[in-house]
Amino acid sequence: MQHEWFVLYAALNGLIVTLLALNVSRNRMKYRVSNGDGGKPEMKAAIRAHGNAVEHITVFGLLVLALEFAAAPALVTGTLVLGFTASRLMHAASMLGSAFRLRQAAAGLTYLTEAAAVLWLLLACLRG
Repeated sequence: MQHEWFVLYAALNGLIVTLLALNVSRNRMKYRVSNGDGGKPEMKAAIRAHGNAVEHITVFGLLVLALEFAAAPALVTGTLVLGFTASRLMHAASMLGSAFRLRQAAAGLTYLTEAAAVLWLLLACLRG
């Protein structure tokens, strides 16, 4: 199979976004809230966990695709994909469980993997 890391990235992170969306729907039914957060802290946390995942997973997916196009070494792409995916799992767990220190670590790892991917791509462009 070609582009194994992108395929794995899309599958795992697609699953994360889907599970977080299901959690929003579950909370909407539980609290009978059709729009917004209804003033419920659990709804607000579920909505933000899903929204934050969509924001970062979408952008990083484009970066992974660009790494594949730029023929980045599998070790580079794989390390970034696995690190980013771990960060998103950590972030979702911290948002839904109110674990602030874990959230800080997850955000840091997310930014680190995003910055590393961007830097690798910029250097690849300079190398021609």
